[in-house]
Amino acid sequence: MLSDCPEASWSTGMDVDSLARQLLPNPQRRTWNYAKTGAVMADLPAQISAATAKRPELVTVLIGANDACQDTVAQMTPVADFRADFAASLSTLRRALPKTQVYVASVPDLKRLWSEGRKDAVRRQVWKLGICPSMLRDAQSTHERANERRDQVHQRVRDYNQVLREECAKVVLCRYDKAVHDYRFTSDELSKWDWFHPSKEGQQKLAALAYTEITRRDGGA
Repeated sequence: MLSDCPEASWSTGMDVDSLARQLLPNPQRRTWNYAKTGAVMADLPAQISAATAKRPELVTVLIGANDACQDTVAQMTPVADFRADFAASLSTLRRALPKTQVYVASVPDLKRLWSEGRKDAVRRQVWKLGICPSMLRDAQSTHERANERRDQVHQRVRDYNQVLREECAKVVLCRYDKAVHDYRFTSDELSKWDWFHPSKEGQQKLAALAYTEITRRDGGA
């Protein structure tokens, strides 16, 4: 059974060269991780509320893939609900901590994950265990209905990313990073347990992308 592994987190982990390790001289005493396996956007308001109690100088957000990864397309989180929960989370954070920076990563490209992984028999077998069924079910099928289903998931991810970009742009000191969606993750950067979540190498890459965006001098978008 998959479980949380905060020590390998791209944001705060100590087993990888995480964002916290790159930014802080003593990260173990000044970082907190409220991410949970399987979390969806509806969980973010509570996570943000818990984080604000620690009064961090930087909050990182990577969420949304699970909103698209449902049993069926119909069960994906509606875009309006996704927006409402994200906007509420940012509002809560900004009211409590007006000077705290926010880094928002884009939702990764799930369709590319399918396109690359479907060529490998081992990955296809693992995905049959129920990994992101809305996108990865019947991975080899090129039937019109299967293609339509994947296109709908792909579009929903694009819609989620648009929400993240738009809502982040309304908030002072918030940076949205489209590079996570654009990055072409390799096999080495995916977990060998589920061929879906990032491996340590993948977490390392996420940390590198975040560091690049956060330290840009132009202030971000």
